[in-house]
Amino acid sequence: MDDPLSRRYAIGDLIDIMARLRDPRTGCPWDVEQSFETIAPYTIEEAYEVDQAIRDGDMAELAAELGDLLLQVIFHSRMAEEAGHFTFADVVHGISDKMVRRHPHVFAGATVEDADAQTHAWETQKARERHAKAAAEGRVPSALDGVIPALPALLRALKLQKRAARVGFDWPSSDGVIDKIAEEAEELRQAKDDGSDPDHIAEEMGDLLFAAANLARHLSLDPEETLRAANAKFERRFRRIEAFLAESGRTPEQSDLGEMDTLWNRAKAEEKAGTAD
Repeated sequence: MDDPLSRRYAIGDLIDIMARLRDPRTGCPWDVEQSFETIAPYTIEEAYEVDQAIRDGDMAELAAELGDLLLQVIFHSRMAEEAGHFTFADVVHGISDKMVRRHPHVFAGATVEDADAQTHAWETQKARERHAKAAAEGRVPSALDGVIPALPALLRALKLQKRAARVGFDWPSSDGVIDKIAEEAEELRQAKDDGSDPDHIAEEMGDLLFAAANLARHLSLDPEETLRAANAKFERRFRRIEAFLAESGRTPEQSDLGEMDTLWNRAKAEEKAGTAD
């Protein structure tokens, strides 16, 4: 490899770097001992960091985080190559083939009217591929095929609901979902008041969260984004409570719920009036 100060690295260099890091004799001990399972959490974390850089509008940070995410692809590919499963070249070929296959209007002379039509065509093609896979595996195809269990629970709930809705299994309006939320909340209350076992209470809590995600979908809202906004609002207002208490030389531990609730309402009023610091 050339002097690192004399040239810009390319994708081949990164592949070679990972191969050297994974060398059992001369590589990095930490990199050598990693596996798919130990690296997977880092892969997920890097994807979230890419998302945060985009939200922050920080292009320099985005370039860095995309590099970190690319490294994860290289890392997994290297481990797979060592085990004789596939190589990075196979990864590149697979995704390239998929993109060409799913964009016949670009690569095969087909036509598409607009972005919505393309989305429909994309989903139709993916459904064909899922059905073909099910047939090859000798099982009945499902509208829910391909919604992987490893997705974050809120995102997976949304995807499951969308898939079921496509084949007609859906509430006709949001009113029915709101009624369902009330029903699930009451069932949760009953389970709690009846002294039900923890598993039953957890099941009812899950049903309530699932119904809430469904309502967000019916209202054309992304439940992840709405919860993210609620998290930010809670954090902002709670930090304001801490600031109010700090003015008198105290912390939340030296306050009580009644006072903090009053300060919460004060922070809320400030936000609405646009007077918060």
